[in-house]
Formats: sequence, structure tokens, C-alpha cells
Amino acid sequence: MTNDLGAVRIRAAQPADAASVAAVHMASRSATMPYLPPQRRTHEEVTRWIGEVLTAECRVWVAVRGDEVVGYAALAGDLLECLYLRPDLLRRGVGTLLLEEVARHSPTGLRLHVFAQNDGARAFYRRHGFVVVDTDDGSGNMENLPELTLRRRPGVVRAVSGG
Repeated sequence: MTNDLGAVRIRAAQPADAASVAAVHMASRSATMPYLPPQRRTHEEVTRWIGEVLTAECRVWVAVRGDEVVGYAALAGDLLECLYLRPDLLRRGVGTLLLEEVARHSPTGLRLHVFAQNDGARAFYRRHGFVVVDTDDGSGNMENLPELTLRRRPGVVRAVSGG
């Protein structure tokens, strides 16, 4: 994709990306989910989680501009576990690139969980054809926050409206 960001490409994550992915994860979480308690994990702990747990349990892709990781997505089966972007790059098409790469690897469609109060993420996924299929009170997540389960059927390849 070429836009005001320059060339952004999506590639499979490599072990050497763990620290950069952790930095994106922490910055995005802090900027886009201010209702969460402050991050208790250090950058080193999140890097270790990315390198040892997330990449072992999921297929992970990174969005790269030049040599810089600017976003990532993780897929476990048909479950989109994570999709995080550098906060200054929101609404520039990078999330769409990552989402469509993940969708190519999930022929049965995609599902995900999102906090009910995460309005930005909910709007993004709605534009990309996701619908709410379940709700819960948050008793099943470590944050104890209500969340929604969203699903996108196979074959939806573009944003429904906007972008």
C-alpha cells in the first residue's frame, strides 16, 4: 500500500520483531484503551510474552514501513487474538492491510473479542463486515470488563463503508 505513510508492507513476524511488536502493543493499549488500568508489565516482560507465548500460539504478521514495525496482528485458528497499531498511524489503512492479510489465512471467516467500551475498535470492525454474535459481562476476562464477540463470515474482503 502506498499512501501518505509511504510504502507499508505486511510480512510474517520474525523472532527479532518481538521488542518492536511489544512497543507497538504497549503504546496502542495505553493510547486507545485509557479505561484499562496502567500496564503493570515492563517492556521486557511484554517482549518475552510476544516471543515465547503469542508467537507459539498464533500466526503473527507485522506491518512494516521501511525497517520499522508499525503494527501487528495475531491469529489463532479463526480467532483474531490481537490487532494493534502505533497510535499515530490510526485511520491510515494499516489496520485494514493487517486485517485483510489475516483474513486470507482464515477461510472459515474471523471472530474476535472486543471490550464493549472500545468504540474505536468496534467501529473499525463494523466497517469491515463484523457483526456482534455474543456479549458477556466480563467475568471471563482478566480485566473484568464487558466484551462483545464479533464474527465476519468468509468472503467479506473489503470495508463495508469507509475505511
